Amino acid sequence: MQSTAHANAYIERFIGSVRRECLDHVIVLNASGLRTILKSYIAYYTDARTHLSLDKDSPQSRPVSPPVGRVIAIHRYERRAA
Repeated sequence: MQSTAHANAYIERFIGSVRRECLDHVIVLNASGLRTILKSYIAYYTDARTHLSLDKDSPQSRPVSPPVGRVIAIHRYERRAA
């Protein structure tokens, strides 16, 4: 079981990432809008964002794209079939 201080460090790091990568770039108008923005960011954080501690993978591992096709960017680089 993790200590409270150890768990707090993870939470503080996540909150810092949310602020720097998400909330510093938008204007939140109401609570509903904030929930929508945070749901979208959390999906990005777990499904697409790379993490150094995971050897540049995301928490929900994804297959590596083959090195063929044109590169497109949508929060991450993917290859589109020729």
